[in-house]
Amino acid sequence: MKKATQKEIACIKALFLEHYPKAVTELNYTSLYELLVCVMLSAQCTDKRVNLITPALFERYPDAKTLSVASLDEVKTFINTCSFFNNKASNLIKMAQKVVELYDGEIPLDENKLVELAGVGQKTAHVVMIEYANANLMAVDTHVFRVAHRLGLSSAKTAIKTEEELTKIFKDDLATLHQAMVLFGRYTCKAVHPLCETCFLTAHCKTTQTFKV
Repeated sequence: MKKATQKEIACIKALFLEHYPKAVTELNYTSLYELLVCVMLSAQCTDKRVNLITPALFERYPDAKTLSVASLDEVKTFINTCSFFNNKASNLIKMAQKVVELYDGEIPLDENKLVELAGVGQKTAHVVMIEYANANLMAVDTHVFRVAHRLGLSSAKTAIKTEEELTKIFKDDLATLHQAMVLFGRYTCKAVHPLCETCFLTAHCKTTQTFKV
């Protein structure tokens, strides 16, 4: 697939910032703790589903300290409609226990410390820091990966390499661009039946796929 030129990259970036100037996550949260839990649950699960699950979960476990002493089976009952809920329940408790042990129950807003927590990889850490601190970082989920490749912004085979390429070509405004690409991929440049006829980036699309709306 043809790669975007420097001129096209600048234009694509400007259009994203124009159309999504204040893009933020669709996950519902009121604290850094809640945000981290939401992002951990959202792996291979929709934000809509996570938002349905978390109100009762947070009422029962309002902070890391209460979650750290939770029963595994009880946590599972709160999140059993979420994908991979068995592993996620275990990781949530282990995450909370380490946060209590090392950070007195306060979630560390530091990438190196976040990725040492159970169930928290680089993407999760970046999403948390992007949303909570507007950090100049890029995170690549399935939506960002798809959009980046359809627009010729990356030809990398992995999410990590795609993240590296997007970070290099965009340089700044990464937090907003990440959120913009997520929303664009979720609602316009969808995996199936993308809304090509109303897309503001049609002129820059490199995909050779033919879509029927």
